[in-house]
Amino acid sequence: MPFSRIALHQGKSEHYLKTLSDSLHQALVETFHVPPADKFQAIDQYRPGELIYDRDYLGGPRSEDYVLFYITIGRPRDTATKQRFYQRLAQLLAENIGLRPQDVMVVITTTQLDEWSFSAGRASMIEG
Repeated sequence: MPFSRIALHQGKSEHYLKTLSDSLHQALVETFHVPPADKFQAIDQYRPGELIYDRDYLGGPRSEDYVLFYITIGRPRDTATKQRFYQRLAQLLAENIGLRPQDVMVVITTTQLDEWSFSAGRASMIEG
């Protein structure tokens, strides 16, 4: 049940964005064991000057192809699982769209089950 926001600069093709989305979802399915149909994402595209990042902080050098993945999950994963996810995501993005691993940043946030409402005004994860 993750929800992901993908932030990047404007100007990428529809195919690039779809492959970015699909690669993220594949990594989540493989490493976090997310059901294949559980895909909720938003892609945020920014004009020059609106996506601000240090090109070298704890990695890099980052380029204009930099992508930030914000992933909100309901069930915590252990550190080893998150590390496998980071590695798999970077690998898939490099293979599928040529995105350099230095241009991939991930932030994972964990929530409580009662903080999700998928529809109808119900706390979907705790109300049968």
